Amino acid sequence: MPKVLTDTQVAGYRSDGYVCPIRAFEADVAAGYRDRMDRLEADHPGLWTRAKVKPHLLMTWLNDLMREPRILDAVEDVLGPDILAWATGHFDKKPHDPGFLAWHQDATYWGLSEPSVVTAWVALTPSNRQNGCMRVVPGTHTRGQLQHTDTFAADNMASRGQEIKVDVDEAAAVDLQLEPGEFSLHHTMLVHGSLPNTSDVRRCGITIRYVAAHVRQTTGFQDSATLVRGTDRYGHFRPEPRPSTDFDPAASAFYDEVVGETERRKAAIAAQSGSVRSER
Repeated sequence: MPKVLTDTQVAGYRSDGYVCPIRAFEADVAAGYRDRMDRLEADHPGLWTRAKVKPHLLMTWLNDLMREPRILDAVEDVLGPDILAWATGHFDKKPHDPGFLAWHQDATYWGLSEPSVVTAWVALTPSNRQNGCMRVVPGTHTRGQLQHTDTFAADNMASRGQEIKVDVDEAAAVDLQLEPGEFSLHHTMLVHGSLPNTSDVRRCGITIRYVAAHVRQTTGFQDSATLVRGTDRYGHFRPEPRPSTDFDPAASAFYDEVVGETERRKAAIAAQSGSVRSER
């Protein structure tokens, strides 16, 4: 029996590639996480430039967030009981931000052995069509890996303006609208993107990439991840330390080592076949 999702939602995830919305915690808890983030941003100018890869290794609030029981319950419903948190990300569109994400798939250059990977997109503010919520094209996760191209479009929030090279049926797209404290789950192969924020309301969310423990990195180096539920019987990922304070020295040293390896991996993969990033 599923822990959080209904049987219908689990079936919908299998057929459509996403579930939305799911309640993780109440709005006041979301506000607490957002306040912790905002205070850290104020104390550390350029925070997200410094912490662009695996920021959960540096920030206690984000490490706490990726362990929220109800999020893990829903992830377990689609991935199984042994779960690693592999990556996290921060996506913040201020009012009238022209930033957008073209249609793309997450998994294209992650180097993971199989798509037993799910992203939780956790809303810390309202996320709706007016302020640039994530949009998905249901069922596209079953189409396999699609070709992507680099556009270098000025306002595309992906690193090289990446987008898929095939036509997308815009009429089939679904807006994943969320209230603070809600989250969506989407499959790593699902085609998705987002529009600019045309409203007076900030859109801020956190992505958490969870992988089943049997998944491994295929690009020739030992990646890292955090066991957040169940048992890791495989040891494919290097265990990550939990920061005792924000930017504590041990976690920061581990982070710098991991980022160096990650950047080398991404450069090698991009040199072979082009590049794409996730929604973000």
